[in-house]
Amino acid sequence: RTLARLKWCNEIILVDDFSTDNTVEISESFGCKVFRRNFDGFGTQKQFAVEQASNNWILNIDADEVLSDELIVEVQNTLKNPQCDGYDIPVTHVFLGKIFKHGRESKYYHLRLFNKISGTFDAALVHEKVILSGNTGKLKGVILHYSYKDLDHYFEKFNRYTSSGAQKLFQKNKKRSLFLIIASFPFYFIKHYFIYRNFMNGTAGFTWSYLNAWYHVIKYLKLKELNNKI
Repeated sequence: RTLARLKWCNEIILVDDFSTDNTVEISESFGCKVFRRNFDGFGTQKQFAVEQASNNWILNIDADEVLSDELIVEVQNTLKNPQCDGYDIPVTHVFLGKIFKHGRESKYYHLRLFNKISGTFDAALVHEKVILSGNTGKLKGVILHYSYKDLDHYFEKFNRYTSSGAQKLFQKNKKRSLFLIIASFPFYFIKHYFIYRNFMNGTAGFTWSYLNAWYHVIKYLKLKELNNKI
């Protein structure tokens, strides 16, 4: 699904961390240039991919994302005469098969199109971002982010993300009291469900808000565990 929407690109670079499924075979059937590299973080993995590209302009797309028709045309037109060094692209969340059309999750911007002369990825383990030394524009077409296939898939990632999140806080010498850990669940649920207006996204919006609140609780409990080991 992702690769089928990228056929118009001059080249597609894919970095594989020695997967055991048929990822490489499928990618090569779409004409991808496949490189194998041990995973040491999303930031370094993506920067490696950037360095393999023969073109200066980079469109950063994850395997669970799909370009909209509007965005494909917009990117093609933009690159004919780019006015900025990078462009923020709105990402629309898709969870449990539902496209979030309301609230914060319906359109959150990330720097996804950039000139590699002006931008590089940071070395973050997760939630990597591009450090750009130049001006940034905005595009209107969206990327559909199919974040999780189902709840089983969500919890497969849950443990890894909470652990890496706790580790990042630990490295910054952050601490959380038991009271703040307990209070974090209602705080983040209210934030995601009401303030971010996920109550308008039906059952999927409720589930997403509930799980996000638990994400912070478990992350802080893991942080407390790390601090107790000192």
